[in-house]
Amino acid sequence: MAGSSKRERQLARERYVRQQQRRAQQRARRRQRQQVLGAVVAVVAVLAGVAFIGFLVRDGGDDDTGAAGAVSSPQASTSTESSAPPVAIPVAGCTDATAKAVEKPSFSKEPALTVAKTSYTATLATNCGDVVLTLDGAKAPRTVNSFAFLAGKKYFDGTACHRLTTSGIYVLQCGDPSATGSGTPGYSFPDENLPAKTSTVYKAGTVAMANSGPGTNGSQFFLVYKDSTLGPNYSVFGTITKGLDVLTKVAGAGSDSSNGEGDGKPNQPVVLQTVTVKKAG
Repeated sequence: MAGSSKRERQLARERYVRQQQRRAQQRARRRQRQQVLGAVVAVVAVLAGVAFIGFLVRDGGDDDTGAAGAVSSPQASTSTESSAPPVAIPVAGCTDATAKAVEKPSFSKEPALTVAKTSYTATLATNCGDVVLTLDGAKAPRTVNSFAFLAGKKYFDGTACHRLTTSGIYVLQCGDPSATGSGTPGYSFPDENLPAKTSTVYKAGTVAMANSGPGTNGSQFFLVYKDSTLGPNYSVFGTITKGLDVLTKVAGAGSDSSNGEGDGKPNQPVVLQTVTVKKAG
């Protein structure tokens, strides 16, 4: 009997050792899975962070407002390569148009100041109807002067409004012949008539210059179709006096919004067929 008891104790010890070994192996496998999962989560987080930063950097994101970058205009190049048109969603009152790059001249310096300090009327004849602006030559003379100069040179004619935002801020951005958001007329000029408050509501109907930082105004401008809160970084130079309904219709069709943030090319292409400026009255 003594030999039998000893043998049973030995077998019990062996079973115990095997159980402990199996448990140790299971714990090691769990730790390994957790480490792998943690590494995957970390990589995904880094990639998500890079993508978010890339979205902000693409348009010169503004630290003060977050959404302000949505109307900035990085001036990296004057590329005239055609960009892929968005999927057209027909909007009543719009004729067929293709949003593409067009070749335009480049100017070496800001034009001489020739406008009077008074009001001017600008008519944007688009494929979706006319949008009429009143420009403030008194409060933003250099901005109005540049806009009138470029209109007189037919710089805007045939160009696409390349950007529509439908979330957070509500603007249609135009004035870039390259249709990429990076086009310039070859010169820049200082800011004018900036809002006084740190966080400003740009009322529906506001017309302001897009930029990529202080003093980088060029040809790109944006039309506010719904009240939008932005930083005081954009030169306000006019108001929409007719055609706000045109912008609202276009906005209703949305943007291609490939980033999922309500920011992209208008689904209904908008082309400035002609832009004319004349003294009001």
